Amino acid sequence: MAMIDDAVGSDLRPLLREPSRCILRVLVLLLVIVSFSAAGAWLWAGLGEFVGTSETHQVAPIVRSSLDDKAALSEIKWAQLKASDEIAELNRRIHAAREDLKGILDQISVLTSRIESLQNSTHVASTPSISAPPSAQAASRRAKKRRGQSTPQGPVSVGGAPVIAAPMASAP
Repeated sequence: MAMIDDAVGSDLRPLLREPSRCILRVLVLLLVIVSFSAAGAWLWAGLGEFVGTSETHQVAPIVRSSLDDKAALSEIKWAQLKASDEIAELNRRIHAAREDLKGILDQISVLTSRIESLQNSTHVASTPSISAPPSAQAASRRAKKRRGQSTPQGPVSVGGAPVIAAPMASAP
């Protein structure tokens, strides 16, 4: 047991001396945490200032523009107004041209329907004139006979052409 007491006693002595080192480590750790917190707060404030100044930098050049810049801006605005007026005039002309084209299309459709109706009425009127009255047909037949059409003599085929007789063979 003496040996155990000696071993325990020797192990306890360094442990009793350690708490001062442990406190030192804790204090260093706290110092590091506080310094990081202070650095973060400083960066956060700088970031807020940076964001605020970037908005100010965008507005400041417009406010502090020189007379040349103001003159150039007024010329650009004048050109924009002129271009918008020209675009509006072109849109009016396009609309008027579309209305004219619609009127022309309506006139073409009316003329097309009139032409079709005239063609139909001419077709109906010309159909009866094609079939001549029987007296006209009889008169035309008489005129053909007067011109002196000759009638073939001898045998006649079904189609009206004369039939050529084959030479007769002598009987033995």
